[in-house]
Amino acid sequence: MKRKPSAIDLSALAITAFEHAPLGLIYTEDRIIRHCNRRFTEMFGYPSHDLINASLSKLYPSSEEFLRVGKIGAQKMIGSGRYQDERIMRRRSGELFWCRVRGQSLDLSAPFSQATWSFADISEMRPVARLTARERQVATMLAGGLTSKEIARALEISPRTVEVYRSRLLEKFNARNSLEMVAQLAGVPL
Repeated sequence: MKRKPSAIDLSALAITAFEHAPLGLIYTEDRIIRHCNRRFTEMFGYPSHDLINASLSKLYPSSEEFLRVGKIGAQKMIGSGRYQDERIMRRRSGELFWCRVRGQSLDLSAPFSQATWSFADISEMRPVARLTARERQVATMLAGGLTSKEIARALEISPRTVEVYRSRLLEKFNARNSLEMVAQLAGVPL
């Protein structure tokens, strides 16, 4: 005699999957956290009641970084509703760490109105060096393959200033050249 398959409670299964996912997961409305899972609270070091109804800004190194990433994200999400990047985030303790972030908007015309996000702590593969906002910009552009002149034009600074930042970055990463520094930024062993 065949056993009849049991009915699956999909809503209970969805809640279980969300709560026990190996990645930090959140649901946001206009960049306000409305729900988060256990892994997310562990990653950032906050109890869930300190995160629910809080702005995502509390998890960024600075309010300027929160605004900058938001502007980029909103532009990239128009049309597809998807966004991904790797960025530095801040734990409750103040510790900065690298995080891989992926998002999906539920409303393509208003990307931040409702969205789901995943967060993966990649700090073991990519250690954080204390960088200023400008150093992060220059490092990101160097990692993207831009020349000093291209970076200077994009940031509206002189190529010589870019070289000063590049020298500082090499020193901070204890790298002999830009290739070594970019490899460390990307978490790729040489």
